[in-house]
Amino acid sequence: MEHDASERLRRTFAAIDEANRGDPNRIDVRGRMCPREIAHASLACDRVRALEANPSDALLLAARAHHLRRWKIPRRDYPEGRSGYLRWRKALQAFHAEEAGAILRREGWDEATIERVGAIIRKRNAGRDPEVQVFEDALCLTFLETQLAAFVDSQPEERAESVLRKTVRKMSPRARRMALGLPLPPAAREIVRSESSAIGG
Repeated sequence: MEHDASERLRRTFAAIDEANRGDPNRIDVRGRMCPREIAHASLACDRVRALEANPSDALLLAARAHHLRRWKIPRRDYPEGRSGYLRWRKALQAFHAEEAGAILRREGWDEATIERVGAIIRKRNAGRDPEVQVFEDALCLTFLETQLAAFVDSQPEERAESVLRKTVRKMSPRARRMALGLPLPPAAREIVRSESSAIGG
């Protein structure tokens, strides 16, 4: 039974990656060019496994599907400003959860697992659900590794610093320590270190 579950997990990962193969955006991650959302999905799973010794299938599936077909709902489709940004993020979470659910049903997962994956992707009970915190940590670490440098270059200094500080505050102490092991720009590393000291961990 465990072998069957592991095989189904691998098969579902492959189906999610195939859905993300249409991403028109390409990035270089650790010396390899690939569709951005395939890279983000793989890295998020790696981070979950580094943070959690025995992650549940639902947590791994949520990490793999967290940006599923993200390019289908671009930020430009929503108004500028914080209100527009929050609407966009909420729409994305719902979209990713629904797309993931469709793939999981095709691969034979039960409705309880599908519902749990959707809840993690939507970050329900953030701050109270340990799996949602691991999920948040994994996404933050993936952002810091793959997107931070480009984000800093594209934003005013004050905004970039604000976003980085908010990112660090969402992370657990262990994830913040892991962040200091990433190849961060010196200024970003100092912000991570100072925020970690201020929060305590």
